[in-house]
Amino acid sequence: MTTFQQRTNTPPAVLNLLIANGVAFLATLLLNKYTIYENFALFPVGSPFFEPWQVVTYMFLHGDFSHLFFNMFALWMFGRGLEWEMGTKRFTLYYFVCGIGAALVQLAMAEIDIARLSEGSQLYWQYMCAPTLGASGSVFGLLLAFGMLHPNATIMLLFPPIPMKAKWFVIVYGLIELLFGISGRMDNVAHFAHLGGMFWGWLLLLWWRYQARRRYYQNNDYDV
Repeated sequence: MTTFQQRTNTPPAVLNLLIANGVAFLATLLLNKYTIYENFALFPVGSPFFEPWQVVTYMFLHGDFSHLFFNMFALWMFGRGLEWEMGTKRFTLYYFVCGIGAALVQLAMAEIDIARLSEGSQLYWQYMCAPTLGASGSVFGLLLAFGMLHPNATIMLLFPPIPMKAKWFVIVYGLIELLFGISGRMDNVAHFAHLGGMFWGWLLLLWWRYQARRRYYQNNDYDV
């Protein structure tokens, strides 16, 4: 259980992530934004702009201030308690697993979409040159972790302003993302990347739970 001081303070990993994202956003404002995007946003594997490190760097870039604000607000809102509970090292690992997992899912979905297009067509090159950026994959992983660790905690929604248990919030949000992803609505949003962050976070939480149970039974394995 977190103390009052922990609930009101920002732990080191969350603080450093907030700073890093803020610095990256300032860099896009003060320097050549398009050069930064070409090198550090996430592009499809077959794109001339693709580089392996983009599966990490893309999550520190944001398209505009509102994109940055809502992701960082969610990171601050949910990440603080999760870091105090998990510990800084485990929280940091979880955050990056969700973000990288989201990138891998996004790359896979991009390959499926590109395979349907005629190579060299205008739409083909639009896909190849369309960057993915933002911390949303990691943030959705944090939402999932909060819902799994505190399923009956109440979350007050902003739109509409009604309370909802965390477990239902995560389920409803995940279904909405899946619906948008399948239907193609809001096609400028990487819905499957969001789901990918949740999926990889779920797998990692299950693995940690399995390890904890295994250690418990090993430490309490008495001969009868």
